[in-house]
Amino acid sequence: MEFLTADWLGTPAWFWLAFIGLVIVLTAFDLGFLNKDDKEMGIGESLKLSAFYISIALAFGAWVWAAKGGEAGLQYYTGFFIEKALSIDNIFVISLIFSSFAIPPRYQYRALLWGIIAVIVLRGIMIAGGAALVTEYGWILYIFAAFLIFTGVKMLFAKDDAPMDIKGNPAVKWLSRHIPLTHELHGEKFFVKVPDGKTGKLVRAATPLFLALVVINLADLIFAVDSVPAIFAITTDTFIVYTSNIMAILGLRALYFALSAMVHRFHYLKYALALVLVFIGSKIFVADFLMDGGKFPPLISLGVTVALIAGGVIWSLVKTRGEPLVIDDK
Repeated sequence: MEFLTADWLGTPAWFWLAFIGLVIVLTAFDLGFLNKDDKEMGIGESLKLSAFYISIALAFGAWVWAAKGGEAGLQYYTGFFIEKALSIDNIFVISLIFSSFAIPPRYQYRALLWGIIAVIVLRGIMIAGGAALVTEYGWILYIFAAFLIFTGVKMLFAKDDAPMDIKGNPAVKWLSRHIPLTHELHGEKFFVKVPDGKTGKLVRAATPLFLALVVINLADLIFAVDSVPAIFAITTDTFIVYTSNIMAILGLRALYFALSAMVHRFHYLKYALALVLVFIGSKIFVADFLMDGGKFPPLISLGVTVALIAGGVIWSLVKTRGEPLVIDDK
């Protein structure tokens, strides 16, 4: 039993095992029940399922609060809300990727599910690396903070992005040169056996659904460059960093089908997110240089974060009221 109380990155092992167990249960529920049949998820079902995942994430935060203290609980919720808000931009990109590869809605959920499983592993690697760097070189937090401020300012003044050339992605081009690919979907399958054009023998080829999955995970790695430093700017507790990040991501696939139809209505949220990144980055310098190394109050961090995000969402919905939903009926 000593194993359960052993220290894993500053947190008892049983905390990590409980969280991993929760993720496994939710993923098994998704694979075994929600994803039994390929079907298009409606907006109503998407919102209900998203509410379920958000409830689980909030309840987990309450457990963190009770087990690790109020400060850790506030840090968890701050990280969760930031990652949840950043995921709306991610949803827009995912929608573009599916459209580019002509993936029907009934197959999108399967790709998203396996994409999230890959993200759980990839984010874990990135966060572990970040934690090691912060532990060994404390000054790297200043680099994270400066990067967040730079990114936030850039988002504030950047013009709307030009349309993405998904099929011109270097990863897609590399895969096209190195593995056999099919030009048409084969249901929910990522790989199928097709006759080779030269020999006539059956070879395993990747489908457009697999290509979409690869590009989605590459896009998430790009988004993680913003989100992971943002969480480390809130806390260096690896357990809080990882769990808040993953709990926000777990509900992303459920939220996708509702928000993909109305993501264009969140245009002004990017300005709120920009201000959040500037705020989170700035508070490190404020705490270290204006507060003599004291901690920036977690309750203020959470309050400012929630207020900015809520303000961005409300202002976006008000300014775009009356605009129709965008339904992908491919």
